[in-house]
Amino acid sequence: MSQNRPNILHLFTDMQRADTIHALGNPIIKTPNLDRLVHEGTSFTNAFAPSPVCVASRCSMIHGQYPMHTGCYENTPMPTDGRKTFMGALTEAGYRTHGIGKCHFSPDAFAMRGFQTREIQEEGGGKSDDLSRMDYLSYLVANGFEYISEPYGVRSEMYYIPQLAQLPAEHHPTAWVGARSRAFIEQQTGAEPWYLYSSFIHPHPPFAVPSPWHKIYRTADMDEPIMPHDVESMMMFVNRVQNRYKYRDQGVDMNLVRTIRAYYYACISFIDYQVGRIIEALERTGRLDNTLVVFSSDHGEYLGDYGCWGKRAMHDASARVPLIVRYPERFATGAVVDTPASLVDLAPTFLAAAGGGAAVSSHELDGVDLADLATGRNPRDVVFSQLASRMGSGMLSESSKATLANITEPREIVAANSMYMAVSREGKYVYSAPDASHYYFDRIRDPHETRNRFGAPFYGEAAERLKSRLIEHLVAGGETAGLTPDRKDFLTFPRQELSSNPDHGLLVQDMYTPWTKIELPGYIDG
Repeated sequence: MSQNRPNILHLFTDMQRADTIHALGNPIIKTPNLDRLVHEGTSFTNAFAPSPVCVASRCSMIHGQYPMHTGCYENTPMPTDGRKTFMGALTEAGYRTHGIGKCHFSPDAFAMRGFQTREIQEEGGGKSDDLSRMDYLSYLVANGFEYISEPYGVRSEMYYIPQLAQLPAEHHPTAWVGARSRAFIEQQTGAEPWYLYSSFIHPHPPFAVPSPWHKIYRTADMDEPIMPHDVESMMMFVNRVQNRYKYRDQGVDMNLVRTIRAYYYACISFIDYQVGRIIEALERTGRLDNTLVVFSSDHGEYLGDYGCWGKRAMHDASARVPLIVRYPERFATGAVVDTPASLVDLAPTFLAAAGGGAAVSSHELDGVDLADLATGRNPRDVVFSQLASRMGSGMLSESSKATLANITEPREIVAANSMYMAVSREGKYVYSAPDASHYYFDRIRDPHETRNRFGAPFYGEAAERLKSRLIEHLVAGGETAGLTPDRKDFLTFPRQELSSNPDHGLLVQDMYTPWTKIELPGYIDG
């Protein structure tokens, strides 16, 4: 191995499905720069989010721990107990560490969490007195865009409505992350190795694409979503919650669905363009082959599959993520690895590449070095995921509210609202406590997960094997509030049902810039 410690370029998106890279089998999408990484690196095609939601997934990634160890199971606060992140470990080991774009740190969006410096771009508008710390919004003001009220797209009722961005392509949030990333790379002139986190808000909705990128995919060109004939049985409670609060539960207009998918693909292609420009900066400065490049996302997006939208549940559309690694010294060129991987593996991968002195001392890591997975040195065959979501609590039926009111112990509340997953190459087992339902998917014969085989003839042994692995994993981590006293099965909690009122719980999330004043006398009073 080279005596020089590699630089680390961590390219990260929000809500990007694993099946959105042309070189890995998607015939529609155009991703020439991600395709290059596929051809020059190693692709992990069975990579999963440790929790299929933004904050919890990112929390697990930066700490290298599953949610049962971080205590972060949803878009809730990350640990504030002083535990180290891999960025902190790299900083202590002599790396120059810098974050650009969306970190989604909680409870403090401006926290450093191990970074030496950050350039902040988050969806939230923030308070006007925070503008000096909100780098992208300050950039918009400096460039004459103070008239822009929603630079990341219009949310609330428009959350899933395809829309043209309010900004030209060169000033779009995605382009800003690309430009600032190139600038950082070009400014590193010393011998000190660096870690750069380039994190894009897209393709997270709203799908607000700049012109002319909004026209590179057309509705008639797009494929239709996966819709099994018994699609209702494939929905989990959290799917119904998300469909309700994101205004997507009042019927299916397939032309609109395909248009949404077209704009989602356009968001990814625009990111791909930025990735190409960032890689070009590495080449131009002579750093490409001495840089560990990792591309991934925090979770997926249903995009109409099973009639569902958003994330949070455990189908591949939501829980599986793209994961590509390029570093010729440790990863084979053009390799495709189907060994199960997880975002918890990024911390040990980065620390192993950085060499001696880079370590997390505050806790034990749950992940493994991806180089060991790729070579077979580590025989791990299963990864796990968990989400405990109470986002539907405000739109429950009165009977559900009454039964759940009796659950007051914090660990039991987590368990009653949890979904758990164990996944291997061959199969996937899921238990959804809010539905009191088990699922088993045969990933070889049914890769699109169109049939729940739990309880079906000839699948009992395979399903029970993965279920047992999941329970063993939970017991080892002390996550036992959702298990029976003998720790051999899951407890049955009250099934959760939504209110019958279709307007109950609709999302209102107007993320205006701090300077925006909505005042139309006689129509809207500020």
